[in-house]
Amino acid sequence: MGSFEKVAKASELAPGKGIAVQVGAERVALFNCDGAFHAIGDVCPHRGGPLSDGQLDGTNVQCPWHGALFDLCTGKRVAGPSPRDVTSYAVRITGDDVEIEAP
Repeated sequence: MGSFEKVAKASELAPGKGIAVQVGAERVALFNCDGAFHAIGDVCPHRGGPLSDGQLDGTNVQCPWHGALFDLCTGKRVAGPSPRDVTSYAVRITGDDVEIEAP
């Protein structure tokens, strides 16, 4: 098990929104899904689109470039042109701090 890194304040990420954060050497997309926080790799495997800029639909995010759809809970590709899944990261909330487990 890796160590957790503080990446954001929960109070600063509104429900339905995502941001890109850095965890070690990895760019990670962090999302607030109605108070539940999820983190996946920010780079779409299809053409490198920023998933943190994608549109949320429940616990799925759609890549803004070509529409690939990923499950935020697992990182699994749900639909679209992506050839593979993205990495899913463990998230925990400590007080108002959002922490992501470093790879």
